[in-house]
Parts: sequence; C-alpha cells; structure tokens
Amino acid sequence: MRTSVLTLLLLLFALITNAQSAYVRLITNKGNITLVLYDQTPKHRDMFLQAIKKGLYNNAQFNRVIKSFVSQGGELDETILEREKLHPEVPIQRLTAEITPKLFHKKGALGAGRNDNPEKSSYLTQIYLVVGKLQTDEQLDVLEKKKGIKLSPSQRTTYKTIGGTPHLDNDYTVFGEIVEGMEVADAINGVKTDINDLPLETVTFKPVVLSKKEVLKLKKVE
Repeated sequence: MRTSVLTLLLLLFALITNAQSAYVRLITNKGNITLVLYDQTPKHRDMFLQAIKKGLYNNAQFNRVIKSFVSQGGELDETILEREKLHPEVPIQRLTAEITPKLFHKKGALGAGRNDNPEKSSYLTQIYLVVGKLQTDEQLDVLEKKKGIKLSPSQRTTYKTIGGTPHLDNDYTVFGEIVEGMEVADAINGVKTDINDLPLETVTFKPVVLSKKEVLKLKKVE
C-alpha cells in the first residue's frame, strides 16, 4: 500500500513539474538546488525572476535556519523592517498573497516570507525552503480543527510520508518546490545555529534561471 501511494505521488509530481515553465537553480556552497516555480502563482514567480535579473539575490545567504522547519534566505525581517522605519516617506512594498489550498507546505516547498500583516502580503526579497517533519493523522486532525481548514486525502498522505510544515498552510504563499537537491536543502537545514536561529557558518546561494535547453534536459532526466 505504501509503495502504491508513493508511486502515485511521484506521478502527480511529474505531471505538475512538466506543466511548469520556469526553473531556477540555487548555487550554494553546500551544493546545488533546482526549483520549479509554479505558474499557478504568477505574481510570485515573476517577482522572484525579476529579483534575480536585478541582482537582488547576489551574495545572498540562508540567514535563518530552524531545524526540521524551514531555511530562510535573502533579507532578514529585521533588515527589511528597519529600512522601512528609517524611510517612512517611501511606501512600503509588499506582494499580494497568492495563497491556494492546492499549493501547500510539503517538504521541499518554496515559500515567500512576510511579516505579521493582516493581508498576508509577501516580502519582495525573502524566500524559505520547507524541511518540516513527518505528521500523524492525529496531528493533522488537531491542525484542521485549530486552523479551520480541510486537507485533501493526497495532502494528508504527503504530510505523513514526506513531511512538511502544515501549520503554515493558508498563511504564507507557496510558489514553487525543489525538484533536485533535497539532500542539499537538508544539509543547509542541519547547520549549527545560535539561540536566534542564525547559522554559525555562512551558507551562501546564488539563484540562476535555467535556459530552455537546461529545462528540457532536466525534464528528460525526470
């Protein structure tokens, strides 16, 4: 039964990734991670691609790592909020949330960070990769009741067999996922940190948009 479920999940994964048009590789000092950006979240997809083109993620770091939860990269909350505080004359820029129940916080998901704003709007220069934990039916039942949501059977299966951070669902925009290099993401999430979840070693990344030729090669491998 477990084998059949995993086979079905892999088939669904293949269908999703083959339908997408944009792929990004994070070149890190721990290895490479390849991401597919969802076409179902076009504003966040385009925001990330434009930020890469403008060089906003040059010399970027995974600067907040919470084990078995997420690895956050780009600008820190404190840096963004302090800059906005120092320049009140500049309108605060956020991207409208693109939250959809079908795109959830499974292990390997790519999300957009944000502060505690009621609109759930995203920062323009902060991303995170989900690592999370395996969930039980009991934990998911409690979560559904607490958040007032209903997970689909496939989502529950994914959380129980692959893992993730379901308590972030419906609160943050998920706009992509890892298609290669999950072991690298795990290594990043495993670095030593201080009491504020700041890595004690520098973990850098540079995002590069894959060419059409590279995407075709990637899909053949899949």
